Amino acid sequence: MIKLPSFAKTDYDLEEREVLYQGIFTLARYHITHRVFKGGSSQPFTREILERKSAAAVLPYDPLLDRVILIEQFRAGAIKSNTNPWLLEIVAGVFNHGETPENIVYREAEEEAGCKLLDLSPICEYFVSPGGSNEYLYLFCGRVDASHADGIFGLPEENEDIRAISMSADDAFSLLQQGKIKTSPAIMALLWLQLNREKLKQLWQKK
Repeated sequence: MIKLPSFAKTDYDLEEREVLYQGIFTLARYHITHRVFKGGSSQPFTREILERKSAAAVLPYDPLLDRVILIEQFRAGAIKSNTNPWLLEIVAGVFNHGETPENIVYREAEEEAGCKLLDLSPICEYFVSPGGSNEYLYLFCGRVDASHADGIFGLPEENEDIRAISMSADDAFSLLQQGKIKTSPAIMALLWLQLNREKLKQLWQKK
């Protein structure tokens, strides 16, 4: 059996944290040393880390109609790539004080897609891009009634302009295979649904 991990969270030293920029996000420079696999410790080094709140995301799925709800919205971070900056995504939001991941996805499902979550199935939780950010994401699949799910949603005061799109699960899987879904939460959630769809149908259709 492989023993993982090799080290623990006591095996590094964050010797200094410099704040380089403070806005909605924080950019900080970390001065670090840590144990190394060959023994001993590393030389001191620096990393610039984008610090942001943890988030939660949910793929709304209707097991009776076998449909999912994706959302489409403009993303400034995609402007400089060759990709259209209007991206197909799943519902997501960041933590407010005292919230749980479940609180977030229940709230955001109504704000971004106009749908009420009836049940939740956890998928996974993970670091989004730990080489340069501390963002941590909780990922779910949520049971919904997708029969009247299309529409325009979002909070105007947050400059949100979000289109909710109800489609068959097979159509969503096809978009994924064609490379038309380019955000990691949506990709991971749809791959998970492909593997667990029948089990989820049996579980949720009984309720």
